[in-house]
Amino acid sequence: MSTSLPTGDTKVADWLSHPYGGPVMREMLAEGGQSEKALAPVKRFSMNKLIKLSGGRFSQEMLDAMVAKTAERAAAGDAGAEAGLDAGETPAGPAAASVPEVPEHEWEEKITAGRFTGQTVLVTGAGSGIGRATASRVAREGGRVIAIDISAERLDEFVAEHKGLDVVAVTADVTKEADIAKVMEAAGGRIDALANVAGIMDNMTPLHEVSDEVWSRVFAVNVEGLMRLSRAALKVMLPTGKGSIVNIASEAGFRGSAAGVAYTASKHAVVGITKSSSFMYAPQGIRVNAVAPGPVITNIEARFDSDMAQERITTAMAVLPTPVGPDQLAASITFLLSDDGVNVNGVILPSDGGWSAI
Repeated sequence: MSTSLPTGDTKVADWLSHPYGGPVMREMLAEGGQSEKALAPVKRFSMNKLIKLSGGRFSQEMLDAMVAKTAERAAAGDAGAEAGLDAGETPAGPAAASVPEVPEHEWEEKITAGRFTGQTVLVTGAGSGIGRATASRVAREGGRVIAIDISAERLDEFVAEHKGLDVVAVTADVTKEADIAKVMEAAGGRIDALANVAGIMDNMTPLHEVSDEVWSRVFAVNVEGLMRLSRAALKVMLPTGKGSIVNIASEAGFRGSAAGVAYTASKHAVVGITKSSSFMYAPQGIRVNAVAPGPVITNIEARFDSDMAQERITTAMAVLPTPVGPDQLAASITFLLSDDGVNVNGVILPSDGGWSAI
């Protein structure tokens, strides 16, 4: 193991296994009510990359404080103080084990200029995460984007970051018909494509523990909102004989081990809506597909409110691929939205780093 002090370029796993940096990181996690298990999916990321993908949950200031505290402990020879370790001893445990070196090939987004020129594209959840990345890419590739989100603040930030591009922000809750009408008005009678990205996670509860509130809220956003906006958009697309809809499903639409019962059932419903619609509207020139993400770093919180589910699902996620950023999902979504996906219809495309193959 290297004796040099960890920095922003050091991988999470190497921070955890470092005799000085490891205890510092564990203390920081404990202060936030977390353990090192929370970092298992991102253990191959550098700390700098974690900052970029965390959406503000892990900041440069936090990293700077960790680096400074680690240096202080190293100077004092105070390794593993909070864990009762001797100086130089490496903390034991799965997360501290050595991680096989895998060559890192950083993916770079490559914009296809003009791919959406002349098209109006609706994107829900455009204020953050995958929706934001999708709306951004469509706008930068020449499209007119109707950016839809429940948060006006997030939309204002998005518009400010895309000055000079054709972006129309609509603050809307797509579970409400009055807000759907606002979206249709903003579209102005033309819709070429729709990306149904907005969604929420459940609290990982199994069937005997799920509450009516969680069940209803998850289905309202993930299924009913998608249905309502798609229904309205299709009425605009049908007279033109052309259109593309991309829904966001999930690995939970394929398997039962990725989430609680509410989220899993909602994403199976999204798969069903996608397949039914792709069959129904193919003769009218409208393609309907879905993207099923694997682990993605967004601001959607996955919270375990069930000890039983946590034990079962955490075990199943031992083979979870390394999470990616929202831009990588946007690449899959915009392919299907665009004319590049001309011969693709009724597909549930796993964009999951190979998780569905396991």
